[in-house]
Amino acid sequence: MGCAGSMPAKGDGNVKKIRKPKPWKHPQPITKSQLEQMREEFWDTAPHYGGSKEIWDALKSATKQDLTFAQAIVDSAGVIVQSADLTICYDERGAKYELPKYVLSEPTNLIPEI
Repeated sequence: MGCAGSMPAKGDGNVKKIRKPKPWKHPQPITKSQLEQMREEFWDTAPHYGGSKEIWDALKSATKQDLTFAQAIVDSAGVIVQSADLTICYDERGAKYELPKYVLSEPTNLIPEI
């Protein structure tokens, strides 16, 4: 006979540890200010893609932190990480959140401001 208390808690072993995205290249070289503008436009419109504004805010905060703090943010917000680089996540209700690489890291072909 097994003990009912010996079952693993819900979610144990299911937490995906986040990592930095793989290096990527933008179709054409861009400057840091162009990258920042793209990021601002994405975050301004992200809540319109569906899902919860609170989860979008948590994801935005996580993208601006080091990996340890970012992990704490997504864990405390109840974000279910599908892709370890945060490109695909879900909330507890099943809403999908897709993040483009440009909000997660800089491209390899970033050019200096002129």
